Formats: sequence, structure tokens, C-alpha cells
Amino acid sequence: MNNHRRMVLHIDDDPQILEIVGRKLRRRGIEVLSLTGPENAIETLLRTGCRVVLLDIDMPHANGLDVLKEIKKYDGGIQVVMLTGLVTMDSALRAFRLGAATCLFKPINEFDRLIDSLDAAFATLDRWRQVLKELCDRKTDESGVVSS
Repeated sequence: MNNHRRMVLHIDDDPQILEIVGRKLRRRGIEVLSLTGPENAIETLLRTGCRVVLLDIDMPHANGLDVLKEIKKYDGGIQVVMLTGLVTMDSALRAFRLGAATCLFKPINEFDRLIDSLDAAFATLDRWRQVLKELCDRKTDESGVVSS
């Protein structure tokens, strides 16, 4: 396993959902940062270095799909798991087209599916880190000097 923090930024307009999900994730060793709206999402990602986002779609002052688009524009490598009560084929397909890792629906009856989805997101990040490390190692081996 990696030595990187398992941290999730959870964005949902429902404080009760943030509390329930946060409690469950913390019990599984995942650090959770909660926002009741996406206004500070990019700033929070930048400040914390968080690489996984759990994101609602249907929020009063923002569409989560637009937020997903902004997150991916900021950094396409951030893994975004959609968690929404907006259960439509269109919303799920749009989320995938915009780069969501997966789309889960509320109410959450089985938290194992959510944990599995977040584990997959962390595993994707671990694979990317390994590839980047190998590339850096290869460059160092070839030249004897690490280049930037």
C-alpha cells in the first residue's frame, strides 16, 4: 500500500448526508473534508492536495456536473465519484463523459459499494504515482541526473 493520505473531499448540500457518510468513511480510515457547496472546491483541493472527490449532482445553487467539469479542467487526474439522488440515465452518462470514476445513487443502502468505489479511485492514483516514479527513475538512470 502507499504512504499517501487517504483523503476525500465530500461536496453535498445536505449536512445530514455529509455527517453520515463522513462518519462511515472515517471508521474505514479515510480522512474526510466536507463542503455544503462547491464554491470553495478548487481552493480546498489546491490547499489540501486532496486527489479524490465525492460529489453530489443536484444542489440548490450549483449543478454537480458543472462542478465535475471545473474539477477536471483544474486537474484531470483528480478522481471524482458522483453520489447523487438524481437517478437518471442522462445524469449518469453525462457524469461518465465528463470524467467521473463512477456514479452511485442515494440513498446509500450498502456502504461497501461506496468504499469499493473510493478504494478503486485511490488505486488509480497509486498506479499513476507508480508510473510517474518509474518515468523519473528511468530518466535518472539514463542521464545520471534528474531533469525537470
